Amino acid sequence: MVRLSGNGVYLIDGNRVVEDTPENQALLASLNVKEDKEALKKNTIAYSILTGHNTSDNDKDLRIKFDKLASHDITFVGIIQTCRASGIEKFPIPYVLTNCHNSLCAVGGTINEDDHMFGLSCAKHYGGIYVPPHMAVIHQFEREMMAECGGMILGSDSHTRYGALGCMAIGEGGPELVKQLLSRTYDIKMPDVIAVHLTGKPRNGVGPQDVALALVGAVFANGYVNNKVLEFVGEGVKNLSSDFRIGVDVMTTETT
Repeated sequence: MVRLSGNGVYLIDGNRVVEDTPENQALLASLNVKEDKEALKKNTIAYSILTGHNTSDNDKDLRIKFDKLASHDITFVGIIQTCRASGIEKFPIPYVLTNCHNSLCAVGGTINEDDHMFGLSCAKHYGGIYVPPHMAVIHQFEREMMAECGGMILGSDSHTRYGALGCMAIGEGGPELVKQLLSRTYDIKMPDVIAVHLTGKPRNGVGPQDVALALVGAVFANGYVNNKVLEFVGEGVKNLSSDFRIGVDVMTTETT
């Protein structure tokens, strides 16, 4: 069951959630909860990661520089060609080029060796990381080789999500990767954070897709999480395996 709160909530001791309602003010006071909500927002994981990558002097208007970038073979050609036209000489940060979407192993895909050779030549010339066809899917490679706690990765694929590993990853259109490769910034307002409070453990036969679909069904149509960051909290998290957490995490893309 998914229940949405119409008010802000306080997370107590990393587990208990208390809704910010008039009826709960006495309870919050007894728990010594501070009144300064803006200060408390700085205790979220999202705030620490975002401000750690912010190059502006304003934590409301962020100018983000990512640690790493990732693209697959449907998107990296246009991204790199745009950078070449802009005079790029070297990739300034690690940039992974996988060949998993436009190849024989992709359902509905085609063999497109010219794109793959283009990616290989650019990786050698500009200093990228080339993953050959049939070796790995982009997100598998990123989780195993590139994601790290507290880091930020920008990918040109909508399901770029590695939050289950403590890494904030964002899927965007190619122009945003071009900006990073040209040493520009990713400019956004500081997003609000939504706590997803999990309790209990999944019943037998319930998988991560079921959890994700329940979440999507509760928030997609009403825009509840648009332009916001989800942080999963509560005792239910410890009852999920790493693979289960990753399965839910990657599908949070579908909530907006």
